[in-house]
Amino acid sequence: MIDLHCHLLPGIDDGAPDLKVSLAMARCAVADGITVTACTPHIYPGLYENNKDGIAAAISALQAVLADEGIPLQLVIGADTHLAPDLSGSIRTGRVPTLNGSRYLLLEPPHHSAPPRFADSVFRLMTAGIVPVITHPERLSWIEGNYAAFVHLVKAGAWMQVTAGSVTGRFGRRPKYWAERMLDEGLVHILATDAHHIDQRPPLLAEARDAAAKRLDEAEAWNLVRVRPRGIIDNIAAERLPALPERAAPVAQSSLWKRLFRIA
Repeated sequence: MIDLHCHLLPGIDDGAPDLKVSLAMARCAVADGITVTACTPHIYPGLYENNKDGIAAAISALQAVLADEGIPLQLVIGADTHLAPDLSGSIRTGRVPTLNGSRYLLLEPPHHSAPPRFADSVFRLMTAGIVPVITHPERLSWIEGNYAAFVHLVKAGAWMQVTAGSVTGRFGRRPKYWAERMLDEGLVHILATDAHHIDQRPPLLAEARDAAAKRLDEAEAWNLVRVRPRGIIDNIAAERLPALPERAAPVAQSSLWKRLFRIA
């Protein structure tokens, strides 16, 4: 399996605080069946001022320690990138890294408020030749009123990444509902751990793959954690990778959601 979203690098953002935790996370990932991990610290202007060169240097240092420790985990570069003015220009000039230098970019929307003209920002990236991979839409507090926008973005060519722990209920009932709904409606391109620690948010992917296999099928479960992620790392064009499964058309807010959360 390939994990394309992990905050594994020590002391670079709100992920692993030190090398000891990074090594514990790496061992956990390998034990779970993960062979490749994209190190994706936040790039968040004003809070996490990371850049491609600094991330690459941190990955090189950690990869050397993994080799010394006999931990067979391959690291590749990435970033959990927040919207910022001229983001496509920052990618073009080499300040912001894409996933393994590919056309695919992890794009993290704000958690608690829908950014103005979010779809337009995504479309501008696609016009510049970038495939935005929108991270954890199922965990956003504003997905309820904007679900149709995510459906539209998928149809337009953006990719969706759902967090493994959302599928298995580690983040609670609400993200689990939206994760399962997006899977059922054929809107999820990849699963990833978005791991931040060995205790609270460990790099576990296999249990979500198994849960996805039960909801979809074995082939699509492997597409979510191996085939499409490998295609991203190898910079294969999206149209040459497995298409999303044909599922039921997205529907209006379900009675299950209303029943679970007592929405009138």
